This record gives sequence, C-alpha cells and structure tokens, in this order.
Amino acid sequence: MSLLLKNISLPLADFTLEVDVEAAKRVTAIFGPSGAGKTSLLDLIAGLRAPHLAHIQLGDVVLTDTSKKLSLPPQHRGVSYVPQDLALFPHLSVSQNLLYGQKKGGANNSLFSFEHVTDVLEIQTLIARRVTELSGGERQRVALGRALLASPRLLLLDEPLASLDAPLKSKIIPYFARIRDEFQVPMLYVTHDRFEALTLAEEIIVLVNGKVMQTGPVSDAFLHPANAEVAKLFGVETVCPGKIIATQDGLATVEVGRITLTALAPDTAATDVFVCIRGEDVILQRDTATSSVRNRLPAKILSIRPEHALVRVEMDAGFPLFSLITRPARDELALSEGGAITALIKTPAIHLVPR
Repeated sequence: MSLLLKNISLPLADFTLEVDVEAAKRVTAIFGPSGAGKTSLLDLIAGLRAPHLAHIQLGDVVLTDTSKKLSLPPQHRGVSYVPQDLALFPHLSVSQNLLYGQKKGGANNSLFSFEHVTDVLEIQTLIARRVTELSGGERQRVALGRALLASPRLLLLDEPLASLDAPLKSKIIPYFARIRDEFQVPMLYVTHDRFEALTLAEEIIVLVNGKVMQTGPVSDAFLHPANAEVAKLFGVETVCPGKIIATQDGLATVEVGRITLTALAPDTAATDVFVCIRGEDVILQRDTATSSVRNRLPAKILSIRPEHALVRVEMDAGFPLFSLITRPARDELALSEGGAITALIKTPAIHLVPR
C-alpha cells in the first residue's frame, strides 16, 4: 500500500515544510537532524495538524485534500501513531492501556487479536502490571501493542528508540522487524540514527530544514549521498571540496587542495564537487608493496581514538582524512600520533557530489 504525500506545505517557526514524495515500501525511514520537520510531517499524516496545502492519500483513501477542503478526522484515518513520549496512561494497567485503542471488531481479526499481539511482542506477563512498574523497553513494547490493536492500515513511529541506550535499542529493534514481517502494516519510522534506518527500513526520505534532500533505497542514500549535507548526516567522515580536472574511461581525476585523487566519474557535468570518503574505506599501510589501489597518500597521524570495537585514526593527507581500523591492526602497524603512514583508498570508495 502506498502513501502519497503531494504538494505538502506547512509553515513552521524557522522554515516551511515542503514535501512531495510517495512511500511504497513496508518500512520507510523519515531521516534527518532534530528540528528538520519530521514530527510535523507525521502530525499532518495523522490529522493532528492542518496543512496550508496538502494532498495525502493512503492506498485509495484520501486522508487530506486542501483543494477540496477534505480532512478525515484522526480516528477515521486508519493510522496508529506512537509518539516519542509513548503517551501511555500511568493510572491504568498494561492491559487497560492495550485495550484502550482497540478497534471495534478488532478482536475478531486473529492477526490483530489481543492474544496474537501480546504474543508477538512478548508482553503477556506484563498485562496485570501498572505502566509505572515497567522498564523503558517494556513501555516501548506496550505502546507498540496498543497501536497494533487498533488494526491500523499505517503505523507512524516517531523516534521510538530515542530515549533508550544502545544495549536496550539492540534488544528492541528485533520487535520492529517482527511487526514489519508479521503484520504487513506499512510503517513510517522517524529517526536521526542511521543504524536504525539501515537495519529496519527499505526506503528513506531525508529531510533537512523542511526540504526533501534525497529519497530512494536506504543503501543507495548511505553509499551515494546526494549532497554534502546528506553525506554528513550519514556519518561520512571526510567531506572536502574538490575540482574535477579530467575524465577518461569512466574515471575522474580530482584535485583536493594540492592532492590528486582518482574516482569514478559522476553522472554530472559539474567540475566543482565535494569529495566524500568513509573511514571504513581507508586502508592503512606501512610498506610500499604494489597493490591495485590507485590512491596512495602519504599522511601524518594526528590522533588515534577508540570508537566502540574499532579505532578511529585522524590524519593529514593534504586534507582531513580518517580511517576506521581494528585494534589488532593498530598494534600491528605500530601507529602513533605524529607518525607517518600511507593511506590507500580504492577508486570506487570515493564518492563525488556536485557543489
């Protein structure tokens, strides 16, 4: 089932939210920094805010059409919304919270029955408890259960894991995957965490200051960001201005300051570009052995910092460059701050976007 968001315009405090896209996959991530307009977009879809202009259609049902002065009430949209604060009732039990939003007749649908929903989310043992007695992860699952018991045609999730720490996130994410696979309800998943987007979503809508910067498969946006802003949002460590000085045989020769790199030629006539390089694509080497890697850059190590299970090495290679390597690799290379190293970057690992 597709969700059409056409000609949307909503003036906000610092900018106007403008969206014209279609979401047609099971899980679509709405991705962007805080204050980009992501929650406001969900509010429009849920019918909680009135747009200046909009045509919003879920499948064959028009939810909002300002040109016809049509706006279905929130309770008639077939949309369930899990806000950031979860909006559970602290004075009610888990069972009462779950049943609060159950759609009339929903108990007759085995897929959205109380027993099936609580079984999938593994919250059967919690139903007699009060919400105030639950952990953060348990509250999250109860909020999801309440949303599913409404038998929705669309599930809206507003940064559902933002308040959880990393270990708890890793435990909760599989439940979203089970919802995706078990209930076949399309989801709009708002997040500014690229790991969540890559893990759960099939397509992505990148919002910055109310404008759509990129849409398409999540992996494409991650590997081939449309511009420097998107690259930085996806955690690309090196984003430097460069200039294409020659192209031949599908390859581009790019100047970055005084350094020359070889990259795949982009599908653009622009010569002024941003050079984007991920730390995990930079290989470090001590010896001068011959290899197929075209970009071999002498570099000075500026800093070496642990990053989870890896080590981030910051270098000056004529421009800022980073490498993510394992701790054993750091030790084998005997890396030290102020030391010299050779950085190797494969041609396909350098992504060029127009400036």
